[in-house]
Amino acid sequence: MTDAAISVTQSVVERFTDRYLRSLGCSIEKYNDRWDVVVPDEVDTELATGNITLVCGGEETSDKNNEKPLHPDSQFFQQILTEASKQTPTGKISIDTERAEIQIPSWIQEGNVKVSGTRFTPYYDRTALVILFQVGIETVSEYQSELIRAIAVDMRSEESLPQLEETFLRLTSMADDAVESTQSDLDKTSVQPLLNTAREQLVDRIQTTVDGIHQEASKAADAEVEEYRQMQQQRLQEIEEKHSTLSSKIDELGEAISSSEQTERVQALKKRKHLKSEYDEIDAEITDLRKRRDRGFPERQQEIRERHALNIQVTPLTITQVEYERGEIEFELIDEEIDRTVTVGYGSGVGVTEEIQCSSCNQVFTQHNPLQSLSDGLRCAECTSINDS
Repeated sequence: MTDAAISVTQSVVERFTDRYLRSLGCSIEKYNDRWDVVVPDEVDTELATGNITLVCGGEETSDKNNEKPLHPDSQFFQQILTEASKQTPTGKISIDTERAEIQIPSWIQEGNVKVSGTRFTPYYDRTALVILFQVGIETVSEYQSELIRAIAVDMRSEESLPQLEETFLRLTSMADDAVESTQSDLDKTSVQPLLNTAREQLVDRIQTTVDGIHQEASKAADAEVEEYRQMQQQRLQEIEEKHSTLSSKIDELGEAISSSEQTERVQALKKRKHLKSEYDEIDAEITDLRKRRDRGFPERQQEIRERHALNIQVTPLTITQVEYERGEIEFELIDEEIDRTVTVGYGSGVGVTEEIQCSSCNQVFTQHNPLQSLSDGLRCAECTSINDS
């Protein structure tokens, strides 16, 4: 499965900011790393209307001359991200074979069979939604991750379209605006179920990433718990030594009391009483510390692990309605002197939409078990290797 994710880099920040501001109706004039932005009065935004100068990669300043730095951690970018997540702006684009080149599936690319030609025949148009999500995963430790991810879902079947996600990111990331966005005709009622579906798919896909970060956070928590346990063990040893010393002093005072004069006996009794009180306090502390140690310091463990718990935020930024063509594609294949044509379902920007099986073993062709031979039908790598051996 593809991983339609892009790190929140400076170039991503600039592309997103450009598209978001233009979607609001703002005009932008660019001079190297400085953007002169005009925010009209009638724009529905919390941004200050009028002229703004954005300095790409600039440092935070006192907002001199209404200049604002633009980079992943800048206040301005965080402001428009927050605003975009509230408004979730929508758009509409079309992807056809002129914009999206023919995609050869990995189960052909990874094998010995070559493609000599292709012919795509579109039969009908389909509509998908591509939602850009901001994904933040962080803990109180150093482990954190922030990405912008795309999820594509067919509006009719709710089918996941991972290849369309890659196509969308590639086309919309081009500096020359290879694809033009128009006003979407989506309504909230039809979008919300698909938005929920896309969010669920995203959560499933990032589970491996979440598990990895959770594992690192757990290691950090385990190390802190162990450090605390060792500190408490050291503390226990210290007060046990003090406890033993007090016990010896109390015993010595007991002997002195029995053999002392009246005045000295009174002073010794007072001192023994004070030491006995201190002894009892330490004895109670030892008992409590041993109990907590034997239970594994549960209260402290809970506190530490709660601090190292993951905070995961999945926020939709934009929703794009994507019109694409669906039909069949013919792959003209060559294996040494054997020619064969294979016809499969296909979508522009989506790629091959159906699974093809090996003629010999009926296994589905994959990147790891690709089409290897055209002899006696379509044969996979596993079957070919068995026969060859």
